[in-house]
Amino acid sequence: MTINSQAIAAGRLVRRTGLRGSVGRRPLTWFFSLSFLLSWVAWLPYVLSEDGLGVLHFGFPVILGTTQLLGVLPGAYLGPILSAFVVTAAADGRTGLRQWTGRLAKWKVSWRWYLGVLISVPAVLTLTTVAVAGQNPITPSGAVMVAYLPGLILQLLTTGIAEEPGWRDFALPRLQSRFGPLRGTLILGPLWGAWHLPLFLTQWGGPHVTPEMPLEFIGTCIAFSIVMTWVFNRTGESLPLAMLLHTSVNTFFSVAFSQMFPTLDQTDTIHAFLIGATAVALILLVATRGRLGYRRHVEVSSQPD
Repeated sequence: MTINSQAIAAGRLVRRTGLRGSVGRRPLTWFFSLSFLLSWVAWLPYVLSEDGLGVLHFGFPVILGTTQLLGVLPGAYLGPILSAFVVTAAADGRTGLRQWTGRLAKWKVSWRWYLGVLISVPAVLTLTTVAVAGQNPITPSGAVMVAYLPGLILQLLTTGIAEEPGWRDFALPRLQSRFGPLRGTLILGPLWGAWHLPLFLTQWGGPHVTPEMPLEFIGTCIAFSIVMTWVFNRTGESLPLAMLLHTSVNTFFSVAFSQMFPTLDQTDTIHAFLIGATAVALILLVATRGRLGYRRHVEVSSQPD
């Protein structure tokens, strides 16, 4: 072995045994660990503030009618998206980052997908709410219709950008490659839901949180993840479509729901979302025989955990 080859071999050994080597061998473990750690630490002041448990005697400022913009968003941005970037850069270098950002920039999908998501999400959630509550919706006012699109854009730039480059762009391709689409989604869904758990101790969770609500929320995340996996796969791994699907649910509940169903509360929204997501997920599982539109190909340059 020549001196140069010895140096190269030694360098590879360092990478395999060092921190970067650990990230390369277990990118999913590192991603989920960092996502939880960074977000939960950043959310701690919000949880302990007057907007949460009230241990610390200060409150977060209200912006656009909520404290969540400054209470929740910093932790969200520090979690999935930052963790995905760091782990991708360490494990896969520039090649991996190009794949990662490439899915984020995959806007060129048939207009039918965009229209389908924009129509189907409010339609399904309205129907399931009617089924749960037994009351017909009130036609939303013109102000609600005007506010819907700006609200959706805000959700895309906040929740969508903060979360989906991590959950669907980074984690889902790796999980599908190793476990298949259904098993991979059944791993991702509970972790995605559990990541939100500290927020149930804040205004994000609402004024009357019961022990059943976080469990039902995690169940909803599992069912909805099945739907999102199908959309992600069928659109050629378009992250913008996955973000639109995710944030359309948030926008409907935050902008339109209270006017359409003024006598209902947060418990009803959780029930409606769970029933709607589960119904659509079951249809997709039967229609695709559990494949959820997945076609195996080389996803990333590093090996999964």
